[in-house]
Amino acid sequence: MAQQDVERFERTVLPYLDDAYTLARYLLRDEHDAQDVVQDAALRALRHFEGFREGDARAWLLSIVRNCCYTWHRRHRSNQRELPIDHIQPIASSTDPADKAAIEASERAAIQRAIAALPDEFREVIVLREIEELSYKEISDVVGAPIGTVMSRLARARKRLALALGRGEQEAV
Repeated sequence: MAQQDVERFERTVLPYLDDAYTLARYLLRDEHDAQDVVQDAALRALRHFEGFREGDARAWLLSIVRNCCYTWHRRHRSNQRELPIDHIQPIASSTDPADKAAIEASERAAIQRAIAALPDEFREVIVLREIEELSYKEISDVVGAPIGTVMSRLARARKRLALALGRGEQEAV
């Protein structure tokens, strides 16, 4: 690969590595496995970068990450372990009062547990929409499903989250 292609890859794709890691972390539920998968996905993206056609680099990379996550799941299913999703919890701002930070951390942990409990097809769309802030079209490209299916999965995921968090269906919309 020519140096200019590598530089173009670095400008186009590498800014989305944090997004890739976030998706992998939620899909795999383990930060170390997510790091490994993102590294593998980045190498695959680099190897196949000549096939990228100036579209949405973020959706392209996240699609590769998603596929790598599911490949990893299939290979490691026998030794799969459930780890607490609490590793994912962001660090509370040090400017917040201690009790406010504790409440926010508790709420984040409850939300993350509820997301972790979702089936894969719901978890991936909720992460892509609500955390990564992808459009329905971008999510459709990443997961390889029609936009209507994406919208339906999101609605069902939101409903399940609302019920899991004790907020009822009226707040799921």
